[in-house]
Amino acid sequence: MTRLFLLLAVLLPATATPAAATPAPDVDGYVRAYLDHTGLPGAAVAVTRGGDVVRVAGYGHDAAGAPVTAATRLPIASVSKSMTAFAALQLVDAGRIGLDEPVTRYLPDFRLADPRGARITVRMLLDQTSGMADSAFPDLKLAQPRTLAEAVTRLRAAPLASEPGAEFHYHNPNYEVAARIVEVVAGQPFAEYLRTRVFGPLGMTASTTVDTPPAGTEGYVRAFGIEVPAAEPDWFTGGSHGVLSTAEDLAKWLLAQRDGGGALSPASNALAHTPAPGRGYALGWTVRDGRVSHTGDWFSHTAAQVLLPGGYGIAVVTNMGMALDNEAELLAQGLADLLTGGAPAVSLPAGVTADRVLGALALLAVGLAVLGVRRARRKPRWWRVAPPLVPLVVLAFLPRLLGVVFAGRQGTYAQVLYVWPGLVAALGLVAAAGFAVALARVSALVSGRRRPRREESGETTGVVAWASGNRPSASR
Repeated sequence: MTRLFLLLAVLLPATATPAAATPAPDVDGYVRAYLDHTGLPGAAVAVTRGGDVVRVAGYGHDAAGAPVTAATRLPIASVSKSMTAFAALQLVDAGRIGLDEPVTRYLPDFRLADPRGARITVRMLLDQTSGMADSAFPDLKLAQPRTLAEAVTRLRAAPLASEPGAEFHYHNPNYEVAARIVEVVAGQPFAEYLRTRVFGPLGMTASTTVDTPPAGTEGYVRAFGIEVPAAEPDWFTGGSHGVLSTAEDLAKWLLAQRDGGGALSPASNALAHTPAPGRGYALGWTVRDGRVSHTGDWFSHTAAQVLLPGGYGIAVVTNMGMALDNEAELLAQGLADLLTGGAPAVSLPAGVTADRVLGALALLAVGLAVLGVRRARRKPRWWRVAPPLVPLVVLAFLPRLLGVVFAGRQGTYAQVLYVWPGLVAALGLVAAAGFAVALARVSALVSGRRRPRREESGETTGVVAWASGNRPSASR
């Protein structure tokens, strides 16, 4: 009996060891802390590891006030590109598409304004090296197509920004053309192909793709730290950024990235994650520092997906629109640090901090404008009229100037208002203040009114009296 107790004394600590093992990362705690600190209204999250689903959940609420759940269908924006590439690679596996064949082999009506467009291949579309670019063809500013067929035919007016195959240019029409190839070669609408050949086999039964944002996809934009509900503008999303999905379905999508999930060959699946030497963009995926990822931006939602070297997969969709930060990407990066043993701190997005700085500068500009208007009557100078109008000029050319900052991607004023309402509001206030100062100075110059200095007023009175002949009499 004594030996039995000794044996139990040795075995019991060993049996208790698993209870002291490192606890699983607190995904829920981190996401809730992020929402509480930043004011992000809602998010859907999927986390996988190897062949297992670690967590699928929704947090917060949507623009209608309903809870976001793991089954809430949300737009995943340009994360859709990886699914379009998946579909194209399925047809490569079937021998029906050749990656290095010219696009014109499958779409005879594919013509650009630049004759070099005839050399664009399917691979160049998928790795975004076709030479088409927003700097040459500002897609967002132009009239939007309604179908993939129209998206291809409107490119007849498109020039090229570079030689096909030479440079990377992120450009949505690349994937619109790729999706059109899929539906022409497969002989069925692109949405139907994804449903039957991609989503169905992978078990993504709640996922679909759209050409334009449907009703019910309202999200938020943020200005000066305030979240404002916003309806998604009517723009073309097919092929490039039109998939709607759920956290539950995105978990299945992440699992399929190990080996193709039975819907794509392992070789083609690996090819999608492997960029050409010297490049960071593969086929619908970005590869950097061993991480395979892609982000997505709608004007009212953002999304991100990340595959980590250790086997974790992360997908995040938020109902906060594109801005200085992609908040889904920020949240995914924080989760990646958490899952790999880090202790990520939650901080405000850079856009919130930038808005506060802009707001302070705008209020300062108003104060200076009040002072400038008061001084305008005292010391008007013609050369001082133009400087206060500079903010107005910047506001007039704001979409074009932001296009320079954002690698040639230009939008309309309405789209800029979605992306950075704080900038538009602050710059508008500064421009109005500057205009008021300029107007006061012009008014003073035109009227010729000039307030005399106090120290000169006595001398001026004497000169006037002398000139009029009213000389003062000598004192007696």
